[in-house]
Amino acid sequence: MSLKKFLVSRVFLLNLLIAVILVVAIIVVVLQSLKAYTHHGESNPVPDFTGMLQQEVKTIAEENHLRITIIDSVYTDAVQPGGVVDQVPKAGFGVKENRTIFLTINYTQKERVVLPKLTDISFRQAQVLAKNSGLLVGEISYQPSEYNNLVLKVMQDSMEVLPGNLLIKGSTIDFVVGRDSENEQTPLPNLMNMTIDSAKEVITNAMLNSGVLIYDQSIATAEDSLNAVVWKQYPNPKTTSMVEMGTSIDLWITVDEEKIKKITGEETSDK
Repeated sequence: MSLKKFLVSRVFLLNLLIAVILVVAIIVVVLQSLKAYTHHGESNPVPDFTGMLQQEVKTIAEENHLRITIIDSVYTDAVQPGGVVDQVPKAGFGVKENRTIFLTINYTQKERVVLPKLTDISFRQAQVLAKNSGLLVGEISYQPSEYNNLVLKVMQDSMEVLPGNLLIKGSTIDFVVGRDSENEQTPLPNLMNMTIDSAKEVITNAMLNSGVLIYDQSIATAEDSLNAVVWKQYPNPKTTSMVEMGTSIDLWITVDEEKIKKITGEETSDK
């Protein structure tokens, strides 16, 4: 039989059909097996582990057939020590079983920093070094000295702290600064319409002290506090232009739009 006749024969065509069916069947079986093995199209939302301790996270992860890996540690007051601060993927994201969830946890102890040498340099230099070290500038007091504005001591909780001491990051340190003459005065800054943080920074830069913060009734939430501005201060910059260094400045804070419009209008009219 010639090749041409064989290729169009009933036997060849039947075998070819059987071969095609077998190949298609094998492909279907393989695809279905892969789909079943990989759980194609199946996913479950990731639980929210934020704030949980590791043992609780482990239990919930096992219940949801997930794996966990800790990749970083930070410190924050918003979460209990040892609790989860962040996670990847985020809560609610759909994942398959056995997916690894990467966690960032909170330090069990507050982070500490080494106090740099802040004495025998100008207050401006010490202020920058303290900020770079993660420390906050608190009260400024003055002592007679032949070196004006030179830092004489660094204090915390009424105790002197020395270079090399370990302090909690974000804690406040106070400065004792030299002054070569008594009753030295500095211009009183106008803090109207400033946020609390901005006003405190200006006060410190002017070598003055933050006094009492007085919140009005418009401030009801933490978000209000962040958005609040100064609507009144004492001493009043409209009646007092100069004050002694170290003077405490009291601030009245609000988010009341009427008060804000009033002080904004006053500032515009003054110009």
